[in-house]
Amino acid sequence: MRNRNSKGLAILLIALGALILLGKLTPFLGSLFGLLIAVAMVGLGYYGIKQGNAFFGWVILIIGLIVLISKLAWLIIPVLGIGLIIYGISTLKGRRSY
Repeated sequence: MRNRNSKGLAILLIALGALILLGKLTPFLGSLFGLLIAVAMVGLGYYGIKQGNAFFGWVILIIGLIVLISKLAWLIIPVLGIGLIIYGISTLKGRRSY
């Protein structure tokens, strides 16, 4: 018995494995491929939720979001700090006006 969808899944697995190996073997592209895999996991999780497989869709989506946040932490933390400074300044300016 041969499944007709097995070729598509096999090609997807081969492509994903090649991306992972290429990301590990090239130091400059490693972070880019890691980010692409995280975005792909979020997209696949969303697609799974929309197609009706909610449990596995949510699991893949949450794991993808955690990986994506960890990959972008170098950008999220300074933006959060700048936002807190701006909010603090606007709060101080708001108290001066009577």
